[in-house]
Amino acid sequence: MKTLRIAALCALLFLLPACGAARRDSQTASFAPDEASRLTVYTSHKEEVYGPIVKEFEERTGVWVQVVTGGTNELLERIAAEAESPVCDVMFGGGVESLLAYAGYFEPYTCSSAASLKQGLRPEGDTWTPFSSLPVVLIYNTKLVSPGEVTGWADLLDPLWRGKIAFAAPTVSGSSYTAAITMLSCLPGDDWDVIGRFVENLNGSILQDSGDVVSVVSVGSRYIGVTLEETALKRQAQGADIAIVYPEEGTSNLPDGAALIDGAPHRENAMAFLEFTQSEDVQSLVVNDFARRSVRVDVADRDTLPPESELHIIDYDVAWASGIKEEFLRRWTELCGEAGT
Repeated sequence: MKTLRIAALCALLFLLPACGAARRDSQTASFAPDEASRLTVYTSHKEEVYGPIVKEFEERTGVWVQVVTGGTNELLERIAAEAESPVCDVMFGGGVESLLAYAGYFEPYTCSSAASLKQGLRPEGDTWTPFSSLPVVLIYNTKLVSPGEVTGWADLLDPLWRGKIAFAAPTVSGSSYTAAITMLSCLPGDDWDVIGRFVENLNGSILQDSGDVVSVVSVGSRYIGVTLEETALKRQAQGADIAIVYPEEGTSNLPDGAALIDGAPHRENAMAFLEFTQSEDVQSLVVNDFARRSVRVDVADRDTLPPESELHIIDYDVAWASGIKEEFLRRWTELCGEAGT
């Protein structure tokens, strides 16, 4: 990552309490400094995403970051359970409708770069902070499926693909919940009927980790799958036998985000971390190293990506998606016939 401009670095350090050059191995708590120099981050990101950001933040600030990983819903439930005595300072990751559903556990925070956000990405009340922009896409195995056989969401309801679809459990994965709500937003008919038909077409085969979707499609144990654009792009670059389809009915381009925990034990460090994730430096990393789309207008996306204007981006109703989440997950569990699937 390039060096922060001096003004930006000063602004970042102004938020931090005085701290020494305390450093640590991110997995070894015995080297932790005093409380003023600590930060606890709960994240649903993979280590390849959170790792470089946390490491750079630690090196630039001297703050010691403890990282706790898990699925979006799992971590949000943990934050709720700890509300009386918060342990976490920042929730880093998760679709924003999932974050909105737990907004009562967050303290609104406005980053200094909020004016640089792309239109429509700044939430009302700054309940959460957008981190990257993530279109939902379909993928298929190029050795098992011919170009044009899969074109959109309607294919996921086609009995032709029964038992051949890779999809992660939305009870665990925030991105899968976003994908399911995107599908409902794009297909006609009763929402619960659509979900019922989709679950039936999955034929009892539901993944517990969204990161496994591309893997099972690329090796051919599933023919098609639902994932995020950045995940598919990274695996394509690694030689996976997959092709990407932007659904013809449209797709969502929802940001994932981060949020300041209400009552965070290390509040100033948490605010500094939020500022850092939305900085021009980190947003450039988002584009160049993570194959994601930036949330800032002054950080251009990759030239190789189709422009957002060509993706038929739908008007994803975050408030509605957040409001029906509890009922959706209850019905999903009932349809699957097994709690937690």
